[in-house]
Parts: sequence; C-alpha cells; structure tokens
Amino acid sequence: MQTLTVKGHLVQLPVFRAALLAWGRENFRPFPWRLTNDPYRILMAEVMLHRTQARQVVPIYGRFIAKYPDIDALGCTARADLHEVLYSLGLRWRIDLIHTMAQVLVQHHHGQIPQDKDVLLSLPGVSEYVASAVRCFAWGFPEALIDTNTVRVAGRLFGLEVKDSSRRNRTFRELLTALVDQSDPRAFNYALLDLADEICTKRRPPQCDRCPVAVWCRSACQGRAAQDTMSCHPG
Repeated sequence: MQTLTVKGHLVQLPVFRAALLAWGRENFRPFPWRLTNDPYRILMAEVMLHRTQARQVVPIYGRFIAKYPDIDALGCTARADLHEVLYSLGLRWRIDLIHTMAQVLVQHHHGQIPQDKDVLLSLPGVSEYVASAVRCFAWGFPEALIDTNTVRVAGRLFGLEVKDSSRRNRTFRELLTALVDQSDPRAFNYALLDLADEICTKRRPPQCDRCPVAVWCRSACQGRAAQDTMSCHPG
C-alpha cells in the first residue's frame, strides 16, 4: 500500500484519500463556480476569491457571469463598467488586473484560457494558487493547492509547525502534492478546502471528533493522548 511518512508519522494514502473523498461528497459546498468545468468561469472565480470570503463572492460572481458570460464579452467591456460590477468586492487593484487579463487573453490567446501552467502564470493577476486551481478544477490536472488553509491541514496532519511563510515552504508543497488523489484531484481538492473551512479551522479549535481523517492526524492523536492523561489524573 502506498504510504507517506514524515518524522515517523505514517499516512496510508489510498485509505486517507478514500476517507476524505467520501466525506467531501457528503459535505460538498455547491458554490456556482464549482458546478462548471469552464476554465473562464473558474479563473474569474479564483481571482475574485483572492483574500475574499466565498459568501461575499457568490452574488457578485452571479451578476458578473450574467453580464460577461465569456472572455470575448469581458474583453469588450470598458474598465469603468467592470469597476461598477466588482467594486463591492474591495481590492480595487484586482479589477484593473481582470480588465488587463481579458485584453491579453483576447489579443494573444484567441480568447482561450491556456492550459500550460507557465502561460497561465504569465497572465496579469494569476498567482501560483490560481493557476493550480484552474488547471485542477477545469481540466483535472493533479495539482496541489497551496494556501494558508491547506498548509494548516497538512501541518496538523503531520505535526509540523506552521508559520506565515509555510505556504512557500518546499516541504509543505511536497506533502500536499503527495496527498492529492491522482484519479480525482478535483473532488479531492474541493474536499480538502471544505475540511479546512468546516473542520480543521483556524478561527476555532479543530473539530477532531468530526474529522474523517483524524485517525491519521498527529495533532488529533496528540490531543486524544492529552485527554487520556487528564482522565487518568483528574486533578
């Protein structure tokens, strides 16, 4: 069986992935950009989601796609019109990047979203995370998604210290890449993001008793061990 071991902590990858995927199917958050494999719509959503909560993006995204259903429609719009549609999301610089990105896609890529990662990264406003998300969710490439949320899950899973800089750390990138389910990376990454938002959270203590992968999690195991010690020595 394929395994991943870090500092003596072993995760059996096939059963870990199966458990997370099963949980993900039951707890899937049906945001509109998740119900399509259109690379244009996914790209626009990912740019809008940068430093913005999904619930804030949903209504703006709906109006945006209704007005600009494809890259050609977006490429024809004036910058001022785009500001009118997107201003309530904040991060005004992002609006200018979307407008410039649309011009580049129309003029240099025939209105098509490129699959090649390096070409995606060359587009205005496209980060490593955005490029990976588009490739995974639009075309099914087994890309790891590296951000503060997925790094937090990986850090707890393997008992590693997580810092602000960890999402740029090679170790975390290699771990998250190894974890990705190769046969269904799209569903795997959605499940991982949902787990980070619903269970393995930052804003409140992780709900390890509800976590589908707690049995493989070093942090959860250490928490259970501490509780057992306390129960044996109740003050």
